[in-house]
Amino acid sequence: MADPLLVAVPSNAPGGLDAAPSAHFGHCDAYTVARISDGKILDVTVEPNQGHEHGGCVVPVRALAGMGVKALIAGGMGMNPLNAMHQMGLSVYYATGFATVRDTLQAFIDGKLPEFGTNDLCRGGCGHHG
Repeated sequence: MADPLLVAVPSNAPGGLDAAPSAHFGHCDAYTVARISDGKILDVTVEPNQGHEHGGCVVPVRALAGMGVKALIAGGMGMNPLNAMHQMGLSVYYATGFATVRDTLQAFIDGKLPEFGTNDLCRGGCGHHG
C-alpha cells in the first residue's frame, strides 16, 4: 500500500467533495484537503482560508504545508504562492472546468492533470479572480 498523500483543492463554501472548486488559490472560501492512497480518497477535511490580501498568498501556503499537504490543485494563482509552494516541497497541478472537488481529485488520481506552469499564472486582472 502506498503512503497516503494529502492533496488540497481551493474550494467555494462550504468546501468538501461536493463543493465547486474555486477559480483562484488565494481567493477561495476554504481548502478541501483529501488523504489519498492507492487511488482512493480515504478522508476529507475542510480548512477555512485564513484571509488573503494582495501579495499575501504565502500565508495559506505555509498553513497547508504545516498540515502536511504535498500537492495542490488550482485553476489560478500568482507567482509568489507558486514559488512558495515549490520552496516548501508542494507539487502544484492545474485544473479548471470541473464541477466538483470530487471530480477534480478523481482527475488527479487518474493522472490527467498537468503540472501548474507559468502560462497558468494570474497577472493581476486575469479571469481567474472572482
